[in-house]
Amino acid sequence: MPWPGGPAWLRGVSDHTVSPFDPPPVRRREIFGWSCFDFANSAFTTIIITVVYAVYFTGVVARGEAQAAGWWGTVLGVSQIIVLLAAPLVGALADVTARKKAFLMVTAATCALATIGLYWAGPGDLWLALGLVLVANIAFSLGENLCAAFLPELSTPATAGRISSYGWSFGYLGGLLSLVLALVIIRSGEGRVPWTFVMTGVFFLVASLPTWLLLRERARPRPKPAGTGWLALGGGQLAQMIRELPKHRTLLIFFGAMTLFLAGLTAVVAFAAVYATAVLGMTQGEIIGLFVVLQLAGVAGAYGFGVLQDRIGAKPALVISLVLWIVVCGWAAVCTTKTEFYLIGMIAGAAMGSLQSSGRAVVSSLTPPGRGGEFFGYWGFFGKLAAVIGQPVFGWVAAMAGFRTAILVNAGFFLAGLLIVLGLSLKPGAADDRAKRP
Repeated sequence: MPWPGGPAWLRGVSDHTVSPFDPPPVRRREIFGWSCFDFANSAFTTIIITVVYAVYFTGVVARGEAQAAGWWGTVLGVSQIIVLLAAPLVGALADVTARKKAFLMVTAATCALATIGLYWAGPGDLWLALGLVLVANIAFSLGENLCAAFLPELSTPATAGRISSYGWSFGYLGGLLSLVLALVIIRSGEGRVPWTFVMTGVFFLVASLPTWLLLRERARPRPKPAGTGWLALGGGQLAQMIRELPKHRTLLIFFGAMTLFLAGLTAVVAFAAVYATAVLGMTQGEIIGLFVVLQLAGVAGAYGFGVLQDRIGAKPALVISLVLWIVVCGWAAVCTTKTEFYLIGMIAGAAMGSLQSSGRAVVSSLTPPGRGGEFFGYWGFFGKLAAVIGQPVFGWVAAMAGFRTAILVNAGFFLAGLLIVLGLSLKPGAADDRAKRP
């Protein structure tokens, strides 16, 4: 039986969404369980990568060293290089064994435990801190790929934007709740900041339980080619990408644009709080307040643009999002007051939710049926490549030329992505045009 009633945000979704594999119909509770993973893992990006630990690392662990921003950007970039190398193998294992959900929960546990370990990385413990962040971010990023690979199984091209937006909206709600909990912990007494890292790890574990309980593994196991080892199979995935993507010209070009604009986005995520502290002198409490506003705007942006995309198409939604990001970076580079930065945060929140939701839905709508794990492995590859570029570039430009210069350079990533998107037709099936030709 369908899940009775369901939350209001799911009532517009049919219980009879057709899966590309045509097993039993997708139920609302499965979409809810899938969305809960975005709710859970958002605590990690919000507290560790963006708001609390980034500032704690540069100010406490690195003791305010001038190169701290460069180290922070570098460790995040290195983690994504490792993900680029590991993702093809993980994607191959997930597809062949049809165990995406099990792999997903392993990444959640690994990220959560490494995050809890940050509690013991105090002043001067650079290598311990960087090592734990490296492990946690690798696990988080692999989990993103695996979670996204479920979207083609849970949606159709007509509903991909809306269902994708549910996940991102839930993610912002999870980030908001984690911020509130962090603020309560920090204000409970001096020296309590490290306890927010413990809270974040526990939050991730507990909030991902609905995913384990409700999400269904709808793919079917496939036989591994005889005489082929797992490493060779993983390498084969990369070789397959090199052979396959040129047949899907629109998707290939979109991945190029996505790499550029996500380079800008990942840099903002990694350095927004550090920027607010270094340039505007905002306190930890003020930064958390700023990101509460950003999370609320992100919920509205993710959901509103998801509905908008289903109505007007992916391209207009993406163009609006990218224009907003160019405005955000340009304004942030010249702003001088905390009030201005709060207004910038509101725009950035709406633009962040819309950009991520629209991008994931575009890939879903252009993915050939039954190949979600493969093509979202490609999506993950280019998303991680973006982080390899954006975060170290921002960090070292900030270290050498200042944060205002770095944010202007960052605007160039969004502008370049916009120019490419303007030349694309992002309609379902466009990615297969060349593949269907004789």
